[in-house]
Amino acid sequence: MAARQPLDRRSRRSRAAMEGALLTLVGERDLAQITVSDVTTLADVNRTTFYLHYSDVHDLAASACTAMFDEMISASPVLMPDDSPDEHRRAREALAGVLAHVGDRADLYRALLGEDGSARVINYLLQRLTIAVHVNLTEPDAETHANDPASLPDDPAAALLAGALLGLVIDWLRRGCPETPEQLTASVWPHLARTAAAILPSG
Repeated sequence: MAARQPLDRRSRRSRAAMEGALLTLVGERDLAQITVSDVTTLADVNRTTFYLHYSDVHDLAASACTAMFDEMISASPVLMPDDSPDEHRRAREALAGVLAHVGDRADLYRALLGEDGSARVINYLLQRLTIAVHVNLTEPDAETHANDPASLPDDPAAALLAGALLGLVIDWLRRGCPETPEQLTASVWPHLARTAAAILPSG
């Protein structure tokens, strides 16, 4: 992605306006049909401002998607890796929250995670989910994911669970999100819990 300028107040306003414009436009047409002029006109910014922050519309979409996803993950609680009913309830609620976040922005996520989507966005979301799962398992005393590291040591178990979650999200989007987040969570939770129990160390 393009090099980022310092995010002073004006920059934050401009980026928020352009990302908001993109979300509106993605609801009306495919990402490939959206131009820089479409974005700048709706956001009421000039092209120079656009190129200060993004290299192209796809870069804007990737930035908007990853920023929203990162904000959502950072605000989520860290779940303790145990089998207590309370922790299972909290974990189900967290999964439903992730799905609700994606479902509310389905047009954008579908454009970036679908057949003509962005490999860099998919890679970013997979990395972010893997880090979050790793922290769940290794730092249960943390209250949120706001201070998660940018990278982590090899953790195949976390990678496996993160891949399962991202695959679930992509499949749900491609099917048009026919279930509610709560319905989908209830459907897959027994399978996800069994998978986690099988690969994670006991005790």
